[in-house]
Amino acid sequence: MAPALSSLSPATGPTSGGSTVTLNGTNLSGATVVLFGSNPATVLTNTATQITVIAPAGSPSSVAVTVTTAGGMSNALTYTYVAAPVPVLTSVSPPSGPPSGGNTVTLTGTGLSGATSVKFGANPATILTSSATQVTVIAPANTGTVNVTVTTAGGTSNALPYTYTATPVPSLSSLNPTSGPTSGGNTVTLNGTNLTGATSVKFGSNPATILTNTATQVTVTAPAGPPSSVGVTVTTAGGTSNPLPYFYLAAPTVSDLSPHLGPATGGNTVTVFGSNLTLTSAVTFGGNPATGIIVVSDSQLTVTAPAGSGTVVVTVTTPGGTSTAATGNPYYTYLGAPTLTSLTPAHGSELGGEAIVLGGSNLTYTDAVTFGGVPASFSAISDTQVVATSPGGAPGTVNVVAHTPAGNSNALPYVYDPS
Repeated sequence: MAPALSSLSPATGPTSGGSTVTLNGTNLSGATVVLFGSNPATVLTNTATQITVIAPAGSPSSVAVTVTTAGGMSNALTYTYVAAPVPVLTSVSPPSGPPSGGNTVTLTGTGLSGATSVKFGANPATILTSSATQVTVIAPANTGTVNVTVTTAGGTSNALPYTYTATPVPSLSSLNPTSGPTSGGNTVTLNGTNLTGATSVKFGSNPATILTNTATQVTVTAPAGPPSSVGVTVTTAGGTSNPLPYFYLAAPTVSDLSPHLGPATGGNTVTVFGSNLTLTSAVTFGGNPATGIIVVSDSQLTVTAPAGSGTVVVTVTTPGGTSTAATGNPYYTYLGAPTLTSLTPAHGSELGGEAIVLGGSNLTYTDAVTFGGVPASFSAISDTQVVATSPGGAPGTVNVVAHTPAGNSNALPYVYDPS
């Protein structure tokens, strides 16, 4: 039986063809050809009651659509080719960009569906999206002010201007801080102008990690580097900035202290020996900050010890880092004040030469014993006992005092007997 058509959907389409059209009817199985006027369509699917095709191109007019099967040719239904509207551009955003291109530009207007080409001057852009009212593209490289146009099946649009603006070369004015540890990892702030869009910050040849970026400031995490001075630069689309010096500093070391002992109350002067001490910013005794830092040289400084207790590690901090106890002898011991509780015997010959046992506490580090201000020879036996030899003196009572790095003890009376 001959095929019969009852409807088309849609019944209109662009002159460029390419749209999918559905034909409904009866006896449509085995369709051998579907004609739009005299032009054959591409058959996609075919059943007894429906055929889907891709419409061929045609001129702006109405044409007869027919289906032919082994049973003959169907009745004709009307399909109208509609000319695509000429595209019209109303705006380009942004209206300017770098000569290198690569930025996204949005074109707004009408009749923009099916955009086949967008040009910036003579250079084609890469089309990202296209709708009836908007096309987004990636701008190509170019220079100066050029005309932007859109081409569709309806023709080429009016032109709108787009200006290629050279990005200014970045300039650095300061770094903060200007030095840091060889291990890197510290935050450095770069100040200057034209820093927007920084693509690279280098310390010498080593790239830093960019944290924040504005037109006048970039903050980065410094990379590691050997102990030396390197140039820091910023690179943007406008080029590479002037370099500013940054100093990689070796971490300080503490090799020795003088003295290694002191009173628990602190307040005494301690000399610290080591290396890389010039830029010392802090000294701690077991975590407690010392005061009165005086840098004598790169290998020596003096401080006023804080109060503390026990044996602690003395550390020095510079922009190069903080010293450790891995090498040298950075240990400092806090001592309790010496106390005397007994003298045995408590009297002796005015001629001296007698062994006197001083009993008390915190006597281990005794460094002097005096009888009425006269130094006596002695031996520290333990933390609770010192044996001294009386130096002799005029008959009468004198004060016996023991001294340690923690200070003087209390005084106990000793009597010189007349011979």
